Amino acid sequence: MPIIRPISDLRNNFTNISETVHADEEPIFLTKNGVGDMVVMSLAYYERQLAKTELYRKLEEARIDIARGAKGRSAKEYLSSFIDK
Repeated sequence: MPIIRPISDLRNNFTNISETVHADEEPIFLTKNGVGDMVVMSLAYYERQLAKTELYRKLEEARIDIARGAKGRSAKEYLSSFIDK
């Protein structure tokens, strides 16, 4: 369930908001005059979101390459390139 708080809490209860985004590992949605305005999240949560976005981008590129007929290596072939022989 998303956490929704008024934007005034950012000023009046900053410490509580900071503790909540770190403890719950979820963003807090802030409203201004009852309408969504901002999202506050921990740096760790933000970095995870960026990593997911990058992974999805790479997977989409791979899907497009495969659709165009690209041939890749098997997982076994790829992993064997890391093993010293």
